[in-house]
Amino acid sequence: MEQITYDDFTRVDIRVGTIIEAAPLEGARKPALRLSIDFGPELGIRKSSAQITVHYTAEELVGQQVAAVVNFPPRQIGRFMSQVLTLGFPAADGSVVLIAPTKSVPNGGKLF
Repeated sequence: MEQITYDDFTRVDIRVGTIIEAAPLEGARKPALRLSIDFGPELGIRKSSAQITVHYTAEELVGQQVAAVVNFPPRQIGRFMSQVLTLGFPAADGSVVLIAPTKSVPNGGKLF
């Protein structure tokens, strides 16, 4: 495994936000949800596409906090422009399990 410096780590801006809207992503090759995530007053609301339909429904995600990389360039997913990378870990079957704080924290908080 390649080692990085602390400065390398700090260049990746990982923030917490609350999902305020979730719906199926129409036209995706693999089942996915489109998310609107509130990252607080500094960053505002950002959009994300996430292949998380194995463990999550759109309805249950609204109000949940998640972690996301907010300083990658936007990425076109079909007709949808994903602005942030919502983070997760692979389950045993390869499906995605989201990363979330264990207690409520203010939106926009940066991972350190």
